[in-house]
Amino acid sequence: MKISGRNFIPGTVVEVKEGATTAHVRVEIAGGTILTASITNEAVAELGLKRGEKVHALIKASDVMIAVGD
Repeated sequence: MKISGRNFIPGTVVEVKEGATTAHVRVEIAGGTILTASITNEAVAELGLKRGEKVHALIKASDVMIAVGD
């Protein structure tokens, strides 16, 4: 597989919580940090995602915003 994204982070699925149309997939990465991805239930099925599965999180963002204060 070739991909242009550079934020390609290995981890392990710790939870898949499906909703009506969208699932929240929690992935534990290095240091115990948890990333949560919102993907379609169809994508969960196509990828065969389940707890304990080794995956890579790919983060694609054109902007990162930081806020401080109230």
